[in-house]
Amino acid sequence: MEAEQQTIQQLFHREFSKMVAVISQRYGLSNIQLAEDVVSETFLKAAERWEVEGRPENPTAWLYVVAKRRALHHFRRKKIFDRKVSPELRLRRQEDRQGTPEPDFSMQNIRDSQLQMLFAVCHPAIASEAQIGLALRTLCGFGIDEITEAFFSSKETINKRLYRARKKLRTENITMEMPPESKIPGRLDRVLHIIYLLFNEGYYSKTQNQTLRKDLCLEALRLGLLLTGHEQTDLPKTNALVALMCFHASRFEARQAARDAIVLYDRQDPSLWNSALIRQGMRFLEHSASGGEVSTYHLEARIASWHCIRDTDSTEKWKHILQLYDQLLKINYSPTVAMNRIYALYKTKGAPAALPEAEKLDLKDNHFYFALLGELHRHIDPRKAGNYFQKAHSLANTQPERQLIQAKIDGLSQPGSF
Repeated sequence: MEAEQQTIQQLFHREFSKMVAVISQRYGLSNIQLAEDVVSETFLKAAERWEVEGRPENPTAWLYVVAKRRALHHFRRKKIFDRKVSPELRLRRQEDRQGTPEPDFSMQNIRDSQLQMLFAVCHPAIASEAQIGLALRTLCGFGIDEITEAFFSSKETINKRLYRARKKLRTENITMEMPPESKIPGRLDRVLHIIYLLFNEGYYSKTQNQTLRKDLCLEALRLGLLLTGHEQTDLPKTNALVALMCFHASRFEARQAARDAIVLYDRQDPSLWNSALIRQGMRFLEHSASGGEVSTYHLEARIASWHCIRDTDSTEKWKHILQLYDQLLKINYSPTVAMNRIYALYKTKGAPAALPEAEKLDLKDNHFYFALLGELHRHIDPRKAGNYFQKAHSLANTQPERQLIQAKIDGLSQPGSF
């Protein structure tokens, strides 16, 4: 029974978003909530039937057949097709107006529907924070509990956020279709930004006892790859973002030790880096160089690529990284980029050169900032370093982060530990 539950859970994460996208594409985005209900009922039926009868030979095909039947049943029973869907289909000049059309679960239509759903979810009318929650639910198949944990929030807050987002889909008459070709580059910027935020939410998780949520990161990477598979969205900046995610994902195993402890870059075991993902990242980075635009994703991907190069002179590596951060600050200033640039300066020119730059930032509620100050003072004034590390410890969001900072504090009394 436990094996069947694990299978259903894996299928849910893999197929939920596909099925919701196809049903929403067929019957209209205004019915997205009903589409989610139909798919949820399909998985509930699978859990009940498979426990008694065993798993079918082709579980995915079984789910598609049941979802198709349940969708037809719902739309016929509630007469939604006659009142809402049929007029919408006529406006979109679809040919099959006789009866209730069936969802098309062919692989091509699944890909097209997911791509259309991605642009619909990232419509400018929907608030950015709500877009991420809606993307997690409809594009990544995450349950409310998982989204609540990912945002370190409450179920009530997440449900309200999703309700407002779905309401916007209806009131703004947002349809599941690709934007006109002339508008795709502008709309794509928002889509890429949401994918970037989704990846970052996983890479720097705010979940109480997790600093790395691989599932969030891999879903973001999957959505990025979906964009590279479509001619109109396979642009240099898309490839740059995918390259960036590949490079970061390649170091997952090295970055996360047992019991969710964090392993800093300088202490990672390069043999644990995923060479296949690094090669994939390099290919996408090469593709990203085909245009004249240099986006933040290009610069961040190049920085990440240097972190994936083994057996190179450390000082030279950090010089290149520092130059890239200098460029990045000019086109996209943020406190995080500024702190990373200061760390690169520290690695190339030492703490005396980096400290004045760090003190100018004065980020009072950022534990990364106080951890940086602690690191810079470590060999100059250990007492000050300890105070800064203690402040960072008190502000840290997760237990793994606090463990890492505590190790820094403990190491101050052991010269050469860090």
